[in-house]
Amino acid sequence: MSSSSSPPEPSLQPLVDAMLASYRGDARAHHINKRYLPSRDEAIKIVQLLLQLVYPGYFGRQDLSDDDVGYHVGVLLSTLREKLEQQIELCLCYRGEEHGKPDVPKCRNEGRAIARRFLERLPAMRALLLEDVQAAYDGDPAALNFDEVILAYPGLLAVTVYRIAHELHQLAVPMMPRIMTEWAHTKTGADIHPGAQIGRAFFLDHATGAVIGETTVIGDRVKLYQGVTLGALSIARDARGRVIRGTKRHPTVEDDVTVYANATVLGGKTTLGRGSVVGGGVFLTHDVPKGGRVALKTTEIEVDRGSAAMDPADLDL
Repeated sequence: MSSSSSPPEPSLQPLVDAMLASYRGDARAHHINKRYLPSRDEAIKIVQLLLQLVYPGYFGRQDLSDDDVGYHVGVLLSTLREKLEQQIELCLCYRGEEHGKPDVPKCRNEGRAIARRFLERLPAMRALLLEDVQAAYDGDPAALNFDEVILAYPGLLAVTVYRIAHELHQLAVPMMPRIMTEWAHTKTGADIHPGAQIGRAFFLDHATGAVIGETTVIGDRVKLYQGVTLGALSIARDARGRVIRGTKRHPTVEDDVTVYANATVLGGKTTLGRGSVVGGGVFLTHDVPKGGRVALKTTEIEVDRGSAAMDPADLDL
């Protein structure tokens, strides 16, 4: 039986050599001769533990009672703390290695401190999420109850993972917040950058195809439908052609705004004023005033009320 340390079969040696030449000839897209990298799998496990904590009885164990929920939460928090400390330490050392040699003891101490501060924010984070659940229930007449919203709504899952990742982003943890939100992106179809600022009682209805960029600012009680893009107009570059980072590139959406399906709102200077409504399919690069309404002009639709036996081949599609 072969082992991982055995030499490659002679017939494979030319291919091995070619792959090694590729690695050595271009340093992009490989992580060789480096030690520190956060684990995508562990980041996802952290999210899954947090789902059990913020929505007890829905994810993971489902037979909880008042008699055992305290013990259950204690076990979850202990496991979560250990994983957070390990992964945040790796994230910090990863950043240090990118800029030279990391200070491992410092990464470890900072990782423990950041994990503690994150865990201390869990009750406040859950309070925000309860408002998001309420907003989803209130905003969708098809919702039967909170159970359905929590278990079935992809928009709530996307927002939940965003709020988790945003807390870590605010604590300056590199890499892991983006891993979390991109995992949610694959599960829900909604792409929310952890750097975005989103207020209370946020409802992302249907979720699929929604994009919320890094520097987006969203107020309270905002409702977005599927396919909405809050994006950037263009990518600013410096004199050497390098992307300029850290600028306000994405829109501001004030309180009580509704943006309907497949609307596109672009630009860091674009603001949707409080209480405004943006209709489906609209493309916007300018401000909308407080209470404003934006909609596409109604197109002419021709309905042929002729023979029911019309051959579909006669339709000009």
